[in-house]
Amino acid sequence: MKSALALSLLKIISLLPLGLARFFGYIMGVLMTIFATVAYKTTQQNLGHCFPDNPPKANRALAKARMKHLGQAFFETPGLWRRPSSWLQSKIVAVEGESYLKDAIANDRGTILLIPHQGNWEVIGLWVAKQAAMTSLYQPPKNRLLGNWIKKSREQTGANLVPTNVRGVAALLKALNRGETVAILPDQQPPKASGDFAPLFGKPALTMTLAYNLLNRSNSQALFCTALREKGGWRLHFVPADQAIYSEDQAISLKAMNQGVESIAALAMDQYQWEYKRYRTQPEGCSSIYSSGS
Repeated sequence: MKSALALSLLKIISLLPLGLARFFGYIMGVLMTIFATVAYKTTQQNLGHCFPDNPPKANRALAKARMKHLGQAFFETPGLWRRPSSWLQSKIVAVEGESYLKDAIANDRGTILLIPHQGNWEVIGLWVAKQAAMTSLYQPPKNRLLGNWIKKSREQTGANLVPTNVRGVAALLKALNRGETVAILPDQQPPKASGDFAPLFGKPALTMTLAYNLLNRSNSQALFCTALREKGGWRLHFVPADQAIYSEDQAISLKAMNQGVESIAALAMDQYQWEYKRYRTQPEGCSSIYSSGS
């Protein structure tokens, strides 16, 4: 019953025009700040951890701005899942670095799209899948009904979603070897066995080795990309990864990948996912940066 109600609510939200959805999201963000939600507290902790030299007032202002974008992402995303690709295309206000994407698609090396949790990453997946054959990992939510709806929606433009396991990783590698495109969210914290520590915003963060392994087992290329929220829609950005990401030295590659994440976040710091507990796993001997109850 709860699953059905949650799905029904999201489908109702999906009917909202983009402007109205964002308005409700803005109000939601204000309320998350007023009521000091876990998301707001975690955002403050992450900003304090990464930017300890910033005036506390500046970090608080950024945290408040982030909550508004978080609320807008919540309200605008169901509409992305429901509407046809033609609607999304009409909401793309600009594409920066589109030539990089076109050049990558045109050759047969295979392309890894590194999509940090910035702006609305759902936009990238839906938009790029119309341009090229694309495979990405998918871990369904516990709500089966919601998971089925999300998966069907993400695949509507042609994307191939594979499970987040060994079989799924093998599917990514096969896609790259066919010269296709795969999408990876590079700033999720992986299991310890699937990552290593690398600096992110100047602090050690357990960083996934998936992209490093794929790059070293294929002849693929890597592009960073994001979909930034702007009035009337989204502005897409594509930029080649630094050459250091192709290093056979894992530490060098992971550092370059995290630097790419930082460069994308810098495009709009208030649209980056600061509410995610990115530093919950710390190097041995270091205590958690997150206070209990948040």
